[in-house]
Amino acid sequence: MTHSTPDTENPSFTLVITGAPYSSQAPQTALGFARATVAAGHTIDRIFLYGDGVHLASALVTAPSDETHWPKQWAAFLEEHEVPGVACIASALRRGLVDSDEQKRYQLNANNLLTPFAIAGLGEWVEGSIKSTRTIYFHAGA
Repeated sequence: MTHSTPDTENPSFTLVITGAPYSSQAPQTALGFARATVAAGHTIDRIFLYGDGVHLASALVTAPSDETHWPKQWAAFLEEHEVPGVACIASALRRGLVDSDEQKRYQLNANNLLTPFAIAGLGEWVEGSIKSTRTIYFHAGA
């Protein structure tokens, strides 16, 4: 097993979002941080959604026309910068968020995962925390 030395001059980040859009500032604050991080030339290794943060990956969120559609804003950011966006599978299933695999597994009528998000286990969070020089949390109170 090899361990890498953190690159303090060019840090990379894993962002963990636990607050839901429209009931917390966490997704908005995290997106502002992510945009500033990329603009500064740093790397974001992945976005991990946990708890109510998984609502950010729902394709069924419908924002009023005069409000920012935070799930679409995040999806565009992830695609533009090729950053993986992962929703915790346990949190997702508890909150009614499923991809096509989970739809088949649980014999559900539909799925609602917004592209390019993926559903995966906590191993993705662990891997991101190991790979990144910093892991930043955006909680519901953020």
